[in-house]
Amino acid sequence: MARPSSKHYEDILIGLMFLTFGTIFLDRMAQFYLAPYIIPDLHVSNQQLGMMASILGIAWALSCVFFGAISDRVGRRKILIPAIFVFSALSWLSGMVHSFGEMMLVRFLLGLAEGACYSPLMATTEESSSDHRRGRNVGLVVSSAALVGTAIAPILTTQVAAHIGWRWSFFVAGVPGMILGLVIWWYVAESKGRRHVGAEPSQPDYREFWTLLRYRNVLLCALAAAANLTSLFLYAVFAPLYITQVAQQAPTTAGFLMGAGGTGAFLAGFLLPALSDKVGRKPVLAGMAIASMLLPLSLLPLGLYQHLYLLGFLQFIFSTSQAITCVVLVLMPTESVPAKFTATAIALCTMAAELVGSTLGPAVGGIVAGAYGLEPTLIMASLANVVVLGAVLCLVETRGRRARPAAMAAA
Repeated sequence: MARPSSKHYEDILIGLMFLTFGTIFLDRMAQFYLAPYIIPDLHVSNQQLGMMASILGIAWALSCVFFGAISDRVGRRKILIPAIFVFSALSWLSGMVHSFGEMMLVRFLLGLAEGACYSPLMATTEESSSDHRRGRNVGLVVSSAALVGTAIAPILTTQVAAHIGWRWSFFVAGVPGMILGLVIWWYVAESKGRRHVGAEPSQPDYREFWTLLRYRNVLLCALAAAANLTSLFLYAVFAPLYITQVAQQAPTTAGFLMGAGGTGAFLAGFLLPALSDKVGRKPVLAGMAIASMLLPLSLLPLGLYQHLYLLGFLQFIFSTSQAITCVVLVLMPTESVPAKFTATAIALCTMAAELVGSTLGPAVGGIVAGAYGLEPTLIMASLANVVVLGAVLCLVETRGRRARPAAMAAA
């Protein structure tokens, strides 16, 4: 096992966390890209496909809190490494099911395993980063979800499915996790927590667990994360439908525009958090919230579809949700609480985001779309970022700061 004694170690660790987080989203998103193959084979309806996504999101929310708190007590490696092997094995099992019920069970267990990875993975990234590179490193790791989950995953899974069957796609998706689990077990040392004078001991007292809710930044970050993920899912689900059904554009046009947004999200995911290392979390967050507010609105003017490259450029520059996720789910919560609650703070904000954003948000959007059409769903996605902006303006700046209970606690 390597020891965290150099910049070289930090760089390799961040690379491993980048690949691992990307693999998590490869496995998580595979079911959506393989839906055209799964639906007829397992006799699954569109509504049941949505249920598969919701059950995975609920499992994530519950698991990341439970295992995040445990990792604060027993260490990151003891949770992260077994969970990587488990979610990879469950990806393989996804390709072996023969009914909707079996798929629901396997995807629920997959969500539990992936949620267990999330908090210790992000805590390891944050705790192992140099102070001046924390935002860049966390942003780079989070951005892997955009690169792998929305760019590589659809091509990889559908190509495998087209040539040798959709079941093999799940097997291929599980292989990288098995390899990364072995490499992380061999190379990555236990993170020692944030290195600063006066840090609390690593063993948390669970009688103080609920005191996390006294920290204003934790509550506000949970609110911002929930609103941000709501906007992200509403846009991802309903924007392609608006482009093809209302704007009467070809599916390839929708693919071009969504691809432009995905590329922008990847770049913003590590460039903007790195900028926040230099100028502060709040001003960068505020700018990102405004950009995300404009993203769905830019699709509404039908005249813009006569200028596809301009519209694609707007999708590229306004896609900042991935970067917002980095700051409100990882950076600000961990910089706002005592070091012994690092992973738990990440997990609490993630739970709010998953329960509201990936479970409730799309369900409400579907009801609205059925009753009033697709345009209101994009307006809802924009309005969700008004909530993000309001929460950001009330946050206490944390750049270069370690948790100061008197300043950070809620009034």
